Amino acid sequence: MIDIRMYCTAFCPYCVRAEMLLKNKGVGEITKIMVDSIPDGFRDMIELTGRRTVPQIFIGDRHIGGFDDLALLDRQGELDPLLVAG
Repeated sequence: MIDIRMYCTAFCPYCVRAEMLLKNKGVGEITKIMVDSIPDGFRDMIELTGRRTVPQIFIGDRHIGGFDDLALLDRQGELDPLLVAG
C-alpha cells in the first residue's frame, strides 16, 4: 500500500471519518501529524496545503484535501486506484 499522511487534531470528527473511510478501504497505517500538539504544526500544514482546516490528507505525494474531497474521490471510483498505485 501507498503511504498516507493526515494532518489532524485530537478532537476532529472529520479526521475520524476520514480515518474510518481509509481503514474500510483496507489501509493499515496512516501517518498522523497532530497539528494541535506539534510546535508550528498548524503553520506548516497551511504552508504545505494552503488550507486552514483539518484533516488534510496526502496519498503518496498527492494532496487530496479534506474529508469531503476524500469522500468525493471514493464516490467517483477514483480512491481505490490511488490506494494501490504504490
